[in-house]
Amino acid sequence: MSKPRLAEGLVGASGVSIPIGNSKESKESPGSTWPKDIIALEPGETAWDVVLKKIKELSDSDCRDAFMVADLGVLASRHQLFRQALPRVSPFYSVKCSSSPWMLRVLAALGTSFDCASQGELEQVLALGVAPSCIVYANPCKPVSHIRFAALHGVNLLVFDSEEELIKVAQHHPGARLVLRLWTQDSGSLFPLSSKFGARLEVCEHLLKSARDLGLAVVGTSFHVGSRCQTPHNFAKAIADCRRVFEMGSRIGHDMSLLDIGGGFPGEEGSDPEFEEVAGVINTALAQDFPKGSGIEIIAEPGRFYATSVCMTAINIIAKKAVLEPGGRRKLLYYLNDGHYGTFRIFSRESEPRMPIVVKELSPKLPLFPCTLFGPTCDAFDKLFLKEVQLPELDVGDWLVFPFMGAYTSVMSSTFNGFSPTSICYAVGPELRSLLEITP
Repeated sequence: MSKPRLAEGLVGASGVSIPIGNSKESKESPGSTWPKDIIALEPGETAWDVVLKKIKELSDSDCRDAFMVADLGVLASRHQLFRQALPRVSPFYSVKCSSSPWMLRVLAALGTSFDCASQGELEQVLALGVAPSCIVYANPCKPVSHIRFAALHGVNLLVFDSEEELIKVAQHHPGARLVLRLWTQDSGSLFPLSSKFGARLEVCEHLLKSARDLGLAVVGTSFHVGSRCQTPHNFAKAIADCRRVFEMGSRIGHDMSLLDIGGGFPGEEGSDPEFEEVAGVINTALAQDFPKGSGIEIIAEPGRFYATSVCMTAINIIAKKAVLEPGGRRKLLYYLNDGHYGTFRIFSRESEPRMPIVVKELSPKLPLFPCTLFGPTCDAFDKLFLKEVQLPELDVGDWLVFPFMGAYTSVMSSTFNGFSPTSICYAVGPELRSLLEITP
């Protein structure tokens, strides 16, 4: 069985693949008052051990529902890595990536700020006790009711990219501190955003003057190079463009003091480009265009970088078919209890499928077959991935585990066809338990 490559956490170690029957048992004392979805890791125990234990328990019953395990120690380690690699940049975690309450609680306890895109996200973050000054309302196109909510609750840092948005803000939140989002070249990103958001350089001066004439304060600029950016130089170009807009804003009379470099950071180990390469490009660009001592506050909106490696999803084969294609090629169809309408929706936008870990002792000489992985609903489009994957022949009841499932997964789940969202449990080591003040 393959070994999952998981990021090293603040507590515990990365998982190792072992036979199901040998997984470690969590020692939870009788009468424990742990929250039901929190699993206390023993010294040396890992989230992978938790996955194997749950698979073993479920395999002994008729209820073999899909589940996710989130390693909150990995989340803490990603925060540490971000701060080390980009020491001048304050992270505002992008809530839309994963709004799991325990993940947000950990990040708040670590001192992270937050990027919110709606009233619902604002409410969730404010309910944690996060100060309104630690929130950027980063959606450039906001409903009036959401703008009014932000004003009522003291969330003053708002992003805009159009004159129409300025008029709404002037009417409903005149005390806002505004950030002008720039159009950015993002065609090399797997999930480009610039077709929807961002003002081009040639209209920025007009927008800055319009804000001034409406009595609004523009305090800085932002951009987003697209989710899963493949071209680190796009950060450097966007930072240089922001420098030009800072100069425009200062000439017009705005006190330009904040730079938001958005998201787009890689979330998986071994990604191309690697995070360290992206961070190096950013640090060099900042040193050139916004050097230390300039008095500029620099923030970012990481989402995937924090969340991707936190979660694993375990799914069960509920049915299978073998079909012969023209030419006699044998193909397998596996039907699983999670799919496009569950935690796998985002992967229909990716060109290449993800390979699972098969939780079963298999001979390395077993032949591989082209396999289509279907979700459980009645929709034929309900596939985990657009392309086939190569897997050995497996049996109904076997388990597949997908690592790197923390970003844009559970947050996009639905209850289509009456299937419940995949449950999540959270593995927590002693250091984080102390930080969160969770006591048995």
